[in-house]
Amino acid sequence: MNDPSNALAVALLSEILTADQLVRNRLTKVLPKGMEISHFSVLNHLAHSGEERSPAQLAKSFHVTRGAMTNTLGKLEWAGYIHIRPDWDDARRKMVAISPAGRQARDAALAAIGPVLTELTGDLGEDKVRAALPILRELRLKLEGD
Repeated sequence: MNDPSNALAVALLSEILTADQLVRNRLTKVLPKGMEISHFSVLNHLAHSGEERSPAQLAKSFHVTRGAMTNTLGKLEWAGYIHIRPDWDDARRKMVAISPAGRQARDAALAAIGPVLTELTGDLGEDKVRAALPILRELRLKLEGD
């Protein structure tokens, strides 16, 4: 019953979940009014990719349901941060692109969360952050493969 590897796994999971909740709380407080972390994440993804994506592709990238992504995209479209158009090759699909207003909103969000992220990484130290990234990345890839 008292399997040490199980206790280690539970401790790891507990730390990850607690850190996730604390980071989300801190970022939510500094994001521009009305912007949620999910909104920023989608805008940032679209800005980085530089390409249109379908709602299904976005849902898959963020590991959420299509319904959840549709909800997020609806809010972003209402705010004028994205453009949604029919797919010219398949009228059943839609394509999503970031708008100029969306780029500005994403840039404002980055400016707001930048100091929080800089503080966190500064407190930990660059060496520790660099050492943690491969482990966290490997854990993410393992979870994505399951």
